[in-house]
Amino acid sequence: MSPTATAASSLEQQPDIVVGDKVVPSVAVGGAPKPPTFATKTEEREWIKFRLAQAFRIFAKQGYDEGVAGHITVRDPIRTDCFWVNPFGLHFALIQPSDLLLVDHHGTVQTTESGPNTLLNRAAFMIHSAVHTARPDVLCAAHSHSIHGRAFAALGKELDMITQDSCAFYKDHAVYTQYGGVVLDEEEGLRIAEMLGHKKAVILQNHGLLVATSSIEGTVHFFIAMEKSCQVQLMADAAAAGTGGKTIKIGEEDAAITYATVGSMMGGWFSGRPHFQVLEAQEGVGFRFSNSSK
Repeated sequence: MSPTATAASSLEQQPDIVVGDKVVPSVAVGGAPKPPTFATKTEEREWIKFRLAQAFRIFAKQGYDEGVAGHITVRDPIRTDCFWVNPFGLHFALIQPSDLLLVDHHGTVQTTESGPNTLLNRAAFMIHSAVHTARPDVLCAAHSHSIHGRAFAALGKELDMITQDSCAFYKDHAVYTQYGGVVLDEEEGLRIAEMLGHKKAVILQNHGLLVATSSIEGTVHFFIAMEKSCQVQLMADAAAAGTGGKTIKIGEEDAAITYATVGSMMGGWFSGRPHFQVLEAQEGVGFRFSNSSK
């Protein structure tokens, strides 16, 4: 049986999930850190810009760069019809908050809020504008041409539930099969957003991965988790074929129960935090909150 609840649209605790005759409590980490609060919307904007720039540098360390391809966006808390995105042509490893571009849903760069390089990646705008417009619950969306994501995308199929980690995407990802070249027109972006639906991820056939969640940390975590799940399945399928066997799939009920633990938005946020902790330890730079923020 499949779960009766879909992925949470916020970082709040998910409703309990019913699987067959079992009720699986949503995961809440007792005494664990919670997402920060902010004294002002201006402080929140500075925080998401700081965190988004960190996310790019984490992607660089993961090797998710491929020339000028790839983008991560975050909805602006003040001008909610706009999102922040990387400038076209700047390597992920170099991105700082001052480099980010604020773009409205018409593709216009808001130069009063943006960095010195205002060159916009047209494909980034077409995909992310459609996603942010269709999904008010999405704070952050990420797409890159990661190696194993690209390789798996060439198969044109969903992930199999063959590991505990892949269960984070149980009935919570889709495949967009209409590859039509570089995404440079509005209709293509709208079709991708439609295929994503209310899920957290979509595999773009012959292209790569797209992940969209309610936090920057969650998006980073689930993108890395999906890339690794693609890698594991490619390896497992090859090994099984080499021995004349097949991979062992996790049953529907167990996959749904596991999803309730590893696939929630709060779980994604919590699991994503260590990547940022490591980066801050390496760089020696963290965000300074005001006294009234957590």
